[in-house]
Amino acid sequence: MANHSVMHSTARLDRVAQQVPAATVDATTRLLQAVARHEEGAAFVNEILNVLAHVTASAANLQQNDAGSEYDAIVRFLEQPEVLDALRPQDPLLPARLRGLRMREQLLAAEGGSCTTKELAEALGVTRQAIDKRRRSGTLIGLSLGKRGYVYPTWQIDLDGLAEVLSELQEYDAWTQLAFMLTPNSWLEHESPLDVLRAGEIARAVAAAQLYGEQVAA
Repeated sequence: MANHSVMHSTARLDRVAQQVPAATVDATTRLLQAVARHEEGAAFVNEILNVLAHVTASAANLQQNDAGSEYDAIVRFLEQPEVLDALRPQDPLLPARLRGLRMREQLLAAEGGSCTTKELAEALGVTRQAIDKRRRSGTLIGLSLGKRGYVYPTWQIDLDGLAEVLSELQEYDAWTQLAFMLTPNSWLEHESPLDVLRAGEIARAVAAAQLYGEQVAA
């Protein structure tokens, strides 16, 4: 009976696959392969697929005017009211988590976006090992994206004074450091530390970093 059910499901998938774009078939195949390797996640995947099937009925909400990123597409999907309503019982904090993800995406996209370790190494004329060393020593901001590795804000390239500012923020994680650099600062007459460094006023930016550390510690 179980084999008959599998065969029936396979035949149904084959029929459906002939009617949808090849890219969708490829993506679905990768998902099924992942579930086959990690069966413990099947229930979660089933729930997401059921929600996605429901939301797709109003697909206009999911369409993009530009290509965007896979990361952004996932966040936009989860932000759909139907998805939030379906998943909130399992994760009441989901809306807050999504706001945090959206804020991170905005930080990464600001001031020219971000680049990979390889791209930054090429821009600076150094090795990827040298970039990793600078990140670990706290003289560059490198943001972990999990299995996707690290990305680096491009505005760091040849920015004088950055290492001095980051030395005052060593106790904070990279995302906090990034937010500090891009946020208008009352100690800097509402300029961002990045703008102040670009103007060559290293001492002012360092002083603001020191004050930031003292305020958070208090």
